[in-house]
Amino acid sequence: MEPLQLAAILAGAVLLASMVSVEIGVSVALVELALGVALGNTFNLDPNASWLAFIAGFASVVLTFLAGAEVDPDDFRERFGASVAIGVVSFAGPFVAATLVALGPLGWSTKASLIAGVALSTTSLAVVYAVLVETGLNTVRIGKLIMSACFVTDMCTVIALSLIFIKPTVWFPVFLVVSVAFIVLMPKLSPWFFGRYGDRVIEPEIKLVFVILFVLMVLGNEANSQAVLPAFVLGLVMSRHYRQHQEEQRRLRVVAFAFLTPFFFLRGGLNVSLAAVFANLGILGAFVAAKMVPKLGLVYPLARRHARSNATFTTLLMSTGLTFGTISSLYGLNAHIIDRTQFSLLVTVVVLSAIVPTAIAQRWFSPPRAGEHPHRPLPPEPSEILIGESTSRQHDPA
Repeated sequence: MEPLQLAAILAGAVLLASMVSVEIGVSVALVELALGVALGNTFNLDPNASWLAFIAGFASVVLTFLAGAEVDPDDFRERFGASVAIGVVSFAGPFVAATLVALGPLGWSTKASLIAGVALSTTSLAVVYAVLVETGLNTVRIGKLIMSACFVTDMCTVIALSLIFIKPTVWFPVFLVVSVAFIVLMPKLSPWFFGRYGDRVIEPEIKLVFVILFVLMVLGNEANSQAVLPAFVLGLVMSRHYRQHQEEQRRLRVVAFAFLTPFFFLRGGLNVSLAAVFANLGILGAFVAAKMVPKLGLVYPLARRHARSNATFTTLLMSTGLTFGTISSLYGLNAHIIDRTQFSLLVTVVVLSAIVPTAIAQRWFSPPRAGEHPHRPLPPEPSEILIGESTSRQHDPA
């Protein structure tokens, strides 16, 4: 299929997903994933088209940056222990369970079993962030806690994949130094850059962010590493700047959700081969259990401790997977550690974990503050109202 034809089909799917999302009140990311599965298996569309892989890869980095920008650094420090505890057990449980299931009952090789463990240990920061933004929960404490814990889980996943399989190249020190330089300098550069070039229709400030993320992607690729980790930290240190320039953040979010992220989620669905899945339903069920049972069993008690009223919602969102699960599976396929059928099974579990827990969480366990409409802004916290009233009185001449 010609690239333009594929682009036209996927663009139609992006529009349809938006309409369906509005009508049924479910996150558009879930609809895009489901449409990707349907289109990929009905029309045999190629998920590895170069332009699609490029846009999807960039979208994952942009989403991670935006997720970091939503985290309040003060809140992150205050609940650092909770974020680390939830994030680490969210990684460790499925990693051990999936590795043992693949190595034992399924008889996979040691390396293939470790790929399965890494792929199924993830939590999808991209899916979680998309859902939290659509429901308005990205601005409240529970949403920030979930995003912080997701980052910890994904950091553990990347470290595990790198230590077990990936051999860093001579570019890794350069990648590390440049990443640290961006993280240190961007908060200092941004006020001047925004004051000189910002708030214009040509959006220089968004272009600056994109250039930096592209540089991180290039160096990360050369170093056999991933740009998403420094991208999240960069977003985190930029969060105070964006709180002062919320319109700038809103415009960046619009660009991401209107064009980039739909292709990321559609491509995730396109990777699923239903034929391979139906031929290996027993293996699929074993992997689903290996991912979900440890996630639910280990995360829930900690969620009850640190977010009692939203423990189920937190646990379900921490059970999702997509970005790093797909990256890890694809690495195993390209390195000839797993075959195409094993790849399809792992990616299917990853995609199912992105759709099912999120749909359940959003439909039945979403915090009341999310409101009835998935796109309606949340009302301010009572404390925010009191603070605002107090500030108004202090500045009232009367």
